[in-house]
Amino acid sequence: MRRLLLAAAALSLASFALAQTSDDDLERSVTLMAKVGNATSPSFSPDGKRIAYVTNISGLPQVWLVDAAGGYPQLVTAFDDPVGAVHWSPDGAWLAFSLAPGGGMNEQVYLVRPDGSGLKRVTSGDKETNRLGPWSYDGSLLVLGSNVRSADAIDSYVYDVARGVPRLVTQNRGIGAFDDITRDKKRALLNRLVNRGDNNLYLVDLPSGKETLLTPHEGPGSFDGVFSKDGRSVYLATNGGRDLTAFARLDLTADGAPGKTTILAERPDAELSGFQIDDTGTKAALLWNVAGKNDLEILDLASGRAILHPKLPAETAFGLDFSRDGKSLALVATGAATPADIWIMDVATGGFRQVTKSPHAGVDLSRLVRPELLRFKAHDGLELSGWLYKPAGPSAGAAPFPTVLSFHGGPEGQERPFFNAQYQALLSRGIAVFAPNVRGSSGFGKRFVNLDNGALRVEGVKDIKDCVDAVVKSGVADAKRIGIMGGSYGGYMVMAGLTEYPDLFAAGADLFGVVNFETFFKHTEPWMAAISKTEYGDPDKEADMLRRLSPIHKVDRVTAPTIVLHGANDTNVPVVEAEQVVDSLKKRGVPVEYVLFPDEGHGFRKTPNRIRSAVAVTKWFEKYLKAPSGTAPSH
Repeated sequence: MRRLLLAAAALSLASFALAQTSDDDLERSVTLMAKVGNATSPSFSPDGKRIAYVTNISGLPQVWLVDAAGGYPQLVTAFDDPVGAVHWSPDGAWLAFSLAPGGGMNEQVYLVRPDGSGLKRVTSGDKETNRLGPWSYDGSLLVLGSNVRSADAIDSYVYDVARGVPRLVTQNRGIGAFDDITRDKKRALLNRLVNRGDNNLYLVDLPSGKETLLTPHEGPGSFDGVFSKDGRSVYLATNGGRDLTAFARLDLTADGAPGKTTILAERPDAELSGFQIDDTGTKAALLWNVAGKNDLEILDLASGRAILHPKLPAETAFGLDFSRDGKSLALVATGAATPADIWIMDVATGGFRQVTKSPHAGVDLSRLVRPELLRFKAHDGLELSGWLYKPAGPSAGAAPFPTVLSFHGGPEGQERPFFNAQYQALLSRGIAVFAPNVRGSSGFGKRFVNLDNGALRVEGVKDIKDCVDAVVKSGVADAKRIGIMGGSYGGYMVMAGLTEYPDLFAAGADLFGVVNFETFFKHTEPWMAAISKTEYGDPDKEADMLRRLSPIHKVDRVTAPTIVLHGANDTNVPVVEAEQVVDSLKKRGVPVEYVLFPDEGHGFRKTPNRIRSAVAVTKWFEKYLKAPSGTAPSH
């Protein structure tokens, strides 16, 4: 008997040691993945010799400088809060940047000298929401947006750098921001969003504030623009009167009224996702969105011909910025196995060179998984697609795999093959990921992005089951071991999936998601509520519909263990949304874990918090999805 007891004890200790080792390995590998850095928001100095940018290599996104030729970067800011974006002034004197106190929505705008001296805040520092805009051509004015006047609207301001004072130019309903200012500083281009997915451009006389509508249209429309060099035209990204966004020029009459619009570039297979005009006004850099990947094109504006079609260093790109002499183009390139970094293209040759190298110590990028595009039909015949990531390597095992569906935010966001540490962490543990673009996603045309508005949201929720069916049919997913995760609106889809299709999912991860439209509209930022009534529904007129669409009222159907992660300073999707889910599941005895980040807002930007989130989510799915098919782990 003694020998049996000793043998049992030894076996128990061995099992504990094995579990402990496995747990340590998971935490170590996921931590390394979550530490992979990124660099964004490139902005050339006026002489083109340096670049200001934002990177999290210190553990928190801050402003850094680096020589355009490469070299060791210089830290400019050292706040305890994350920086969002940075713009170098055209006169070279200042860097303007946005800072998010506590990670929240109440961003503040600062100026600092390139050597880190002279720091000053140009916004009030209170709880209002502020937006950083562009500089005037001479660097004497900085464009700002703020809801300091009215909580439910973001107005347009210009900040006089020499005098140190902002001036209110336009009062807005919804969100308004100046996209550009003419070189003589007499006119501004106002981009006013009243409803999500529907905006207009206005020509604004800066001295008087007089507005002239430039983009009259019926139904939803999306417009972004900048002035031509002489201020007599506006270059546009536009889907006015069309489904896919194209590149166009809108001519202005002598009195500033809209004249002829000419389409300069369009594609039947892609939407324009970004553009930049060089300082001479002769060339445009166009980024095309092709099902989530990017193509770059350099267009000669005089002839309308594409003069260069360079191959990007990674699957996706954003953040275009021409040097003042037009010889170089900076951008951010990133892919599924490529961290976001700053690259510079030689405009004459199309050749790229990497300027920043985001750290990835302990992570072999060559072994990371790149996805394939899976196309499939929804319940009503609509074509949907998604990015399918399959575990690879000797430890991956064979399909079908435990699989997590990941839904993007927005809802008018788009799942694209960016670097995603959470995906790669799951893949490293033998868990596949399917990241779909259901109806309501951007990048597929105006009609598609509006297919989930209001009462149509039920069709978007039905797409969840279609995604499960597609990934199981592909042979990649084990139907008995499927999880669901998502952040923001993706968190809404998680809870919608767990309530509408409880038998499909073995586990869920709700990251700062909406669960109750009534409490969302009551507690979110007033300006966010104001622009969301077309997308979701009007709480004053459609309360019954919003109640039916809110997963919290069906939470008694949830059987899957669910982890909930949220930032305490989130004023976009307030923490009350998370608390409702956690309280409801606890009362019903459904396994639930709550991870609250006291120093984050909408999303997690501090490296220790990104690590904590990635480890918690990966452990959760490993626990509840890695059990053999047809069995369930003990709760």
